[in-house]
Amino acid sequence: MQGLLIVDEDLVSRKQMADMFIESGYNVIVTNSVANALYGILKKTAQVVLLGTKFDEINAAELIPLLKQCNRKLSIILVAADTSLLRIKKLRAEGIFYHALKPVDAEDREEILQAVECAFKNMEKLQTADK
Repeated sequence: MQGLLIVDEDLVSRKQMADMFIESGYNVIVTNSVANALYGILKKTAQVVLLGTKFDEINAAELIPLLKQCNRKLSIILVAADTSLLRIKKLRAEGIFYHALKPVDAEDREEILQAVECAFKNMEKLQTADK
């Protein structure tokens, strides 16, 4: 089953995104804890991560390299509204798959759904190529 991990400090945002992805048939895990996020990635229950910008006194820029060390094939989608272009470029160099704005309307939610779907398809292609 396709495991999606949502890591965000914002409880309302986590719940809205979790509900949306559960309705779409994904196996969803939600947390605001870096420790729980790392556990989910190390146990390989999550292949795609929706990552907010700050949690547990650590920010996304510090966490992304750590997540990628745990699983290089992990697809990370950064969900942030107030990130500068320079920071996004740096995070792309660190290995994020996509950057999306926090969803506020149906169009934004559809964008994130498509990004997650694309991340899983990309992961399947990589796994097939490795065999």
